[in-house]
Amino acid sequence: MQHTRHYSLAEANAMIEELRERIAALRTARTGLTDSEARSALDDAAPTNGGGVPGKVVSEGFLGLRSGLAQLGEMGIVLRDLDRGLVDFPSLRDGEEIYLCWTEDEDEIAYWHSLESGFAGREPL
Repeated sequence: MQHTRHYSLAEANAMIEELRERIAALRTARTGLTDSEARSALDDAAPTNGGGVPGKVVSEGFLGLRSGLAQLGEMGIVLRDLDRGLVDFPSLRDGEEIYLCWTEDEDEIAYWHSLESGFAGREPL
């Protein structure tokens, strides 16, 4: 077994609203991390004052991403694609480890795939 935590379909579906919020927070953090104005100002200011406000924007973005990803990892949830909101929940099917696969635009989890096949191998539950 690759994962220590396995979700039932009901447990995974119960996480969807929380995941929507977490994905939104991760996107917000990423925006701060990649904000071109903040990064440019940080490059200009860093040698003299540590970056000030732009440095804070970028560092908060980094810390927010790191914290959010770590929380998902601790929950045993695998974020595959932040832009699509693609998430895998480790689960068991007929004694084999699989992923319950969900994307943010889906109301509930309706697909699964093997550990090896990924999104392209999604099959209906």
